[in-house]
Amino acid sequence: MHEYLLIESGGPPAGAGCDRFVGDAVRLLEGGDAVSLLLIENAAPAAVRDALPSIDGFLRNGGELWVDSFSLRQRAVRAEDLVPGVRVVEMADVAEKLLETGLRAVWH
Repeated sequence: MHEYLLIESGGPPAGAGCDRFVGDAVRLLEGGDAVSLLLIENAAPAAVRDALPSIDGFLRNGGELWVDSFSLRQRAVRAEDLVPGVRVVEMADVAEKLLETGLRAVWH
């Protein structure tokens, strides 16, 4: 088993790649890997309820969804509008995660 931190920065406005990236995260989970998905910059609004249906599947499969607090503030997204189970994080949390031994990070 491997542990991944997948970082999505483009989000739905950048095209279908965001949805495919979340699909990759789901496939990693289904294969037995641990996956945290960080939504940052233009991808942060994808954590709003019903904004990106594939997020629900990611969470149902045991993924950990993170969203950057600064990106949310910049886009005036309120915490109460986010999907249940999302974790709002600071860059210190991300830096700590990136330093974990054996972690594989992928930025999209």
